[in-house]
This record gives sequence, C-alpha cells and structure tokens, in this order.
Amino acid sequence: MTSTTGSRSEFFHRPVLADEAVNLLLTRPDGIYVDLTCGGGGHLRILAERLDPSAVVLGIDRDPEALLAARENLKSLSLKMELKNSTFGRLDELLAMAGIKEVDGILIDLGLSSYQIDTASRGFSFMKDGPLDMRMDTRTSLTAAAVVNEYSEERLTAIFREYGEEKRAARIARAIREACTRQKIMTTLQLVAILKPHLPPRDINSSLARLFQALRIEVNRELEELEAVLPQMLRALRSGGRAVIISYHSLEDRRVKRYFAQEARDCLCPPRIPVCVCGHKATVRLLTKKAMKPSTEELRVNRRAKSARLRAVEKL
Repeated sequence: MTSTTGSRSEFFHRPVLADEAVNLLLTRPDGIYVDLTCGGGGHLRILAERLDPSAVVLGIDRDPEALLAARENLKSLSLKMELKNSTFGRLDELLAMAGIKEVDGILIDLGLSSYQIDTASRGFSFMKDGPLDMRMDTRTSLTAAAVVNEYSEERLTAIFREYGEEKRAARIARAIREACTRQKIMTTLQLVAILKPHLPPRDINSSLARLFQALRIEVNRELEELEAVLPQMLRALRSGGRAVIISYHSLEDRRVKRYFAQEARDCLCPPRIPVCVCGHKATVRLLTKKAMKPSTEELRVNRRAKSARLRAVEKL
C-alpha cells in the first residue's frame, strides 16, 4: 500500500508502517529475509539499507508489473537479492527452489498499491471506469467480470456476505443476475450503476469498497492464500526468527490474530477438559499483543494507510 501514483517505478514508493515492520523484522544484519509481497520494493529497500552485504533477501510478488518496478527500484543495492513472480502460498516450494532451509524474517503486506488502485485498466477501483478485471496476476484466467456474469445468485450472495460483510448481499446478487439478463456487465462503472440503487446513500462509498473488496478476494483467492502461507511461514523461520504481517481489513486481520494466538499457546484443549490431551506446545512469542496502527504523522501523508494493522511473532 502506498500513497504514490504514476509510473511503475513509483510502485510501492511509500510502504505502510515501514519503520515499525523493519524494526520488528530485523534480528541479524547478515541474515536471510523474505518479503512475500514485495511490490515495487518499498519495504525491501528500507530493510536492505540496514543489512550487511552478506545478507540474503528473497522478494516474492504475484503481480509481474510490481516485480518490474522492484527490479528497477532495487538495482542499486549491493546485497544478494532474488526476485520471483509467484503467489506466496507456495512459500515451501519457493524456498526449496532457492536452496534456503530456514530464514530470519518474513514480511507480508496484504494491501494493494496505489498504482494498482489508480490504474483504471486493472479494474480495482469503483471510482474509475475500466474493465472488470481485478487480477493481481493478469496471466490468470478468473476475472471479476467472469464472477459477476457467470456465478449463480446464491454464490454471489455468499461472496458478498462472507468477503464483503454486506447485509444486503442477497438483494445485490439478485440485482446483478437480473441486470445480466439484459446485457453483460464488463466495466467497473457498469457494475457501480447496478449496485448504487441498493445501497444507503450515506454509506455509498464504504459499501462499494466492501463489494469490490469481496470480488477482488474471490478473483485472487486471497484468504485461501493467507491461510495456506501461515503454517509455512512458521516452518520456515529459524528459532528467534520473526514474521510480520500487515493487514487492511478484518477478514485478514482476524485470521492472522487467531493463528498467531493459537501458536502462542501451550494447550488448545477446550476449557471443560481439566488436563491437556492435545499435546500442543507454543511455537511463537507474540511481539504485538495488540495490532500496531499507523501514526498520526504517517496518516497525514498517506491516508490510504488508515486501515493498516500490523501483527508480529517470534519463533521459539
């Protein structure tokens, strides 16, 4: 997530909670670090400036345009760095391919960049007219247009209710299905025109944001990817290594909070069982008892950081 717009070289120019994330992540200046959502390299550049030349950095992003920007933005750095185009749910495989057995720190920033939001052709914004796309990686097949035009009313209702936390999910899904009988919905503003009559005027922008969020999550399988990577992260960390995750909505943050809290406990048995039978042992120590939020100063220069929440753990 950034506050800059324009060329690819500006992709992720101002990373959110950057100092907080790097301060928590960095334990060894000569260590091995992985940024699973490197974008244009905003967090990586700040981290790299505090690393020794012997350190190793692996940057992953599913958006090929982000990696083009990262290669440009990070080319002046002298340490050993490898950038790969992939979803972060393949962490085990990516580390094996890189010959890395364990790492000192892993970072995930789950936000969109302003480049992605403000580029109309990507279809992420309900304020700009563009194709209903919303793919992080434009080489994948499922688009928001396919979801809107091809999913059943019941499936659309479930997506808007679960991923958008929308109370009017059934009514909105029905309106979309009815509109599709007249013509296909292919652009963002076409969809907005269909949605608006069913949303409260006072809450129009936040409602549209939630509905577009729901479509984006479905298109990119974002929550499935997050749930897949969490146990892989902990397996990959060495003892004393750290994981830092920045979330932007409650669906993400709840999953991160719940998983970290679970792994910080010695027993997961229900309270009614007097003696532990699960045998679970804590694998991490919580570094953030409550989620960290952007400072007033950061919000002054980057309003899009407002919803950011940072959680971090250290492997025992």
